[in-house]
Amino acid sequence: MKTPLILASSSPFRQSILKKLMLPFSSFSPDVNEQAHQGELAEQLVARLSELKAKAAISNYQKGIVIGSDQVALFNGEILGKPHNKENAIKQLSLFSNSRVTFLTGLTVFDIESGKTLTKVVPFQVYFRKLTQTQISNYCDAETPYNCAGSFKSEGLGICLFDKLEGEDPNTLIGLPLIQLTKMLLEFGIDVLAEQSSQQ
Repeated sequence: MKTPLILASSSPFRQSILKKLMLPFSSFSPDVNEQAHQGELAEQLVARLSELKAKAAISNYQKGIVIGSDQVALFNGEILGKPHNKENAIKQLSLFSNSRVTFLTGLTVFDIESGKTLTKVVPFQVYFRKLTQTQISNYCDAETPYNCAGSFKSEGLGICLFDKLEGEDPNTLIGLPLIQLTKMLLEFGIDVLAEQSSQQ
């Protein structure tokens, strides 16, 4: 690849998703204030934060195509925070029982040299099965999802909580919508499949 690919995330999950594209990339941890602005809608929040994360690369790199991503979970129109402890996780999961939670993932691709920036927001729906308090408590003890928006890890045991998932790309739920990303990279001159022959 002529231009370095950079992931603006220290998340091991996002890194493992990006590895599926079989392209070399570096990553860094963007230091961004994730607080929502007054009156900011969830879509606006994830779009703004994914862009801020991508553009934070300027302080570490002179050139490259940067991928930034941010995600929120929404329930009944309210943005869900991370539970931080078992009590809050049980509260969140009890609310979700037999209900739907919407995940919005902001995705930004940014070219450091040209300043070109593309941002998309990708939705994903999670339908929860009817859960008992025992199931919720057992899940929390097994996976301690206290640092996850929505109190679950879909890439792990969280899958036991769901009835069904709806969205264009299952990677979206883990925080990096690859289908959308490959389309966006094309607009920056990176054809993921064409790059495979030059990697050999």
